Amino acid sequence: GASMFFICLFMHVGRGMYYGSYTFMETWNIGVVLLFAVMGTAFMGYVLPWGQMSFWGATVITNLLSAIPYIGTTLVEWIWGGFSVDKATLTRFFAFHFILPFIIAALAMVHLIFLHETGSNNPTGLNSDADKIPFHPYYTIKDTLGFLLMFLILLTLVLFSPD
Repeated sequence: GASMFFICLFMHVGRGMYYGSYTFMETWNIGVVLLFAVMGTAFMGYVLPWGQMSFWGATVITNLLSAIPYIGTTLVEWIWGGFSVDKATLTRFFAFHFILPFIIAALAMVHLIFLHETGSNNPTGLNSDADKIPFHPYYTIKDTLGFLLMFLILLTLVLFSPD
């Protein structure tokens, strides 16, 4: 699930770079903050199983912050909650892994608000105002049907094949 999410996310960023969407600074900057928040959530989720790979992943990635001049070592110890990756680190990462998706959802809404303010980037350069249909009810019904279908498939997988 997370891999497919990141594939879609990187394709979205690549599309934005290709079509020059970075010229809309507010929308682009919120998108970059969103990208880093999603990457942070994924990293903290990677640490949660608390195996050898998780432990050393947390150790190596958090130690990268020690390269920051003057405050790096103090920052790493503050993130760890001690002098090494321990239970305090796991607890903090679990809390952040839980709370960051809510922050990401709020940032996504801000991203969409900025997108609606500036308008999306039209790569064809054609004026499409004449060929529009209202979002509601046409796309609302279509999106609701798609959501219900995907939810039904997920529910079927979870309930009938839990392993």
